[in-house]
Amino acid sequence: MTIKELFPLVLTDIALFTVEERQLKVLLVQRKDAPAAGQWALPGGILKPDIDRSLEDTATRVLRSKTGVAVPHLEQVATFSGPDRDPRGWSVSALYYALLPRDRIGAVTGDKTEAIAWCDAHKPGHRCAFDHALLLRTAVIRLQDKVARSALPLHLLASQFTLTDLQQACEAILGRELDKSVFRRRIKDDPALIPLAGEFLRGPQRPAQLYQARAGFTF
Repeated sequence: MTIKELFPLVLTDIALFTVEERQLKVLLVQRKDAPAAGQWALPGGILKPDIDRSLEDTATRVLRSKTGVAVPHLEQVATFSGPDRDPRGWSVSALYYALLPRDRIGAVTGDKTEAIAWCDAHKPGHRCAFDHALLLRTAVIRLQDKVARSALPLHLLASQFTLTDLQQACEAILGRELDKSVFRRRIKDDPALIPLAGEFLRGPQRPAQLYQARAGFTF
């Protein structure tokens, strides 16, 4: 089946987020092939009806093929459509975002023929192909909205983390500092946070209790 036989063109695009050095990062891929060869874009790909049973299957397959990793959280954000989004023809794209723990950044390898870059999600520093700048802004806004409504982005953290790590992840997403005492009151007794008995992060400051996410936790 050729692209011309698919009408409209159905795709998924994924904003893959992580937190590194207290900054929200997104993965961009430099496209190898036309259209928009050489330009930067969110990882994405075309629905393959013969192997994909859903658009989420497409997103999972595309993300694994372009990054080499499986992510702990994938969520659909919005649908974009129109005749002018893609020079190949009328297209529909389901936008997803995915969260990757910071200790798995090194596992992202990318396709052998494409360059990848972790960019500031708020100011990527690259002109994005197609309408992917809009897609990225939409994904960031959805992520910010969930965190502002008290959702905990635990999928961005290592398997063991401190409350300071969690606060810094929230700050990276929201783009602003949070009051420590207010933040601690907000998450106090949250059932998603499991303290690890006798486990502390030790350093020059007071030892910090280590936590893990509750089994089955979903952002």
